[in-house]
Amino acid sequence: MKKFTLFFFALVLMMGSAMAQNSDNKWAIGVGPGIDYNLESENTGFLADFYISRYLSPRFDLMLDNRLSFDEPGIDVFNTLLNLRLKLYNEDNAVQPYLFAGPGMMWDNLESGINFDAGAGLKFPVSDNTSLFVAASYVKGIEGMRSVDGVGATVTDDHIMVTSVLEFALGKAKDSDGDGVPDRKDECPNTPPGVQVDEKGCPIDSDGDGVPDYKDECPDEPGKPELAGCPDRDGDGIADKDDECPDTPGLAKFNGCPDTDGDGVPDHKDKCPDTPKGCPVDADGCPLDSDGDGVIDCEDKCPSEKGPASNDGCPDWADITIPTIYFDFDSDKLKPAGMAELDKLADQLNAAKEYDIVIGGHTCSIGAEGYNMKLSEKRAQAVVKYLLKKGVNNAYVGSNNYGETKPAVPNTTISNKQKNRRAEFEVAKIRK
Repeated sequence: MKKFTLFFFALVLMMGSAMAQNSDNKWAIGVGPGIDYNLESENTGFLADFYISRYLSPRFDLMLDNRLSFDEPGIDVFNTLLNLRLKLYNEDNAVQPYLFAGPGMMWDNLESGINFDAGAGLKFPVSDNTSLFVAASYVKGIEGMRSVDGVGATVTDDHIMVTSVLEFALGKAKDSDGDGVPDRKDECPNTPPGVQVDEKGCPIDSDGDGVPDYKDECPDEPGKPELAGCPDRDGDGIADKDDECPDTPGLAKFNGCPDTDGDGVPDHKDKCPDTPKGCPVDADGCPLDSDGDGVIDCEDKCPSEKGPASNDGCPDWADITIPTIYFDFDSDKLKPAGMAELDKLADQLNAAKEYDIVIGGHTCSIGAEGYNMKLSEKRAQAVVKYLLKKGVNNAYVGSNNYGETKPAVPNTTISNKQKNRRAEFEVAKIRK
């Protein structure tokens, strides 16, 4: 018995590096002192308890419990019990009650025999490495010879035993991601290596925005997951840290700044932020005015030539006063006086940048209506052909014919009829 006692205390000294039993560490050793009250002799003695425990399930452990007690001077009782422990708790509870019972083998001095015990206790997790068990149990004794009042007698010593045991698990808790939180407590068991975690084993999220710090580009400011945890005050989808205009919704191509007029120059650089849509602009965002006439190109009908806004940016046209060209009766031949007038006109047109000439041919009322219509056309064409022969551009010259339908004066006299045999300029404009 003395050898067992020495062995027991040696085990106590060896337990310092073990850890508390749990679902990861299924083997554990418990060791500690206790009190043994002998119900028969009513003596109270010292108790030393040592057990080996095997985790079976979240509800059951199996214990091989060894108790050495001294309830009378010179009397040692050694009891080995195989107890089933029913756990009435979850592994994370601060106070964890349990029940236990089982058969055993007792050595009481020179006697030995089969016995059993039953009891209840409380477990107090001290740390991840250690748990404290406090238990009380009824231990059924065995029959043996005792000296009762100086007379030998056969008695059965039943016991009440109270123990206080420190339990240490054997092995190492499983920690798949190596974050220091065992898998049984780790709510995030697949955390990448080296990532700082909280007590639940999950990556720390300092700003509480749902994006862990190791993925959060703005770990000190709550932000949006789609923006790597960074805030976006103006809601334009561009994180404030990348947004040159964080308080005004803008476009990604302008680093979060708006371009109200859509001219390709963001507002904060645009000196003309109200440019009409579609107008070409310069580097400052202002509409181009290629000819410098004050009329922007997109509104200037003559963007390469100066002109007033009243004429849509084009140079003003000047009206040309040209005398009417008269013809003889039933003739479409030009007279010398008419050719002289047309020579002057041709010189003006050839010196101009642009012009617009429309000639109308007319007749008097003598003759058939159809004939007169064709004659009026010949007279207008005679004027056009003469001008073209003098170098005038055909693209700017047109003609109409009216026959006798538009007399200049009533066809009531010979003199009036002569005035109606004519070609006159309906449009005669020139731009120098």
